[in-house]
Amino acid sequence: MSTSTKTILALCTVVYLAACGAKEPETVYIEDSAAVSTEPTYTGKYK
Repeated sequence: MSTSTKTILALCTVVYLAACGAKEPETVYIEDSAAVSTEPTYTGKYK
């Protein structure tokens, strides 16, 4: 491998890592609300 090829490969690696590492984590807030429906309860209907 020539010196210019190694330099270009190293530069591409640095650019790739910088692009992938620049993402900020997303923060998701979930509001605590009442359930849409209640859970089924045992009524003893089917014995």
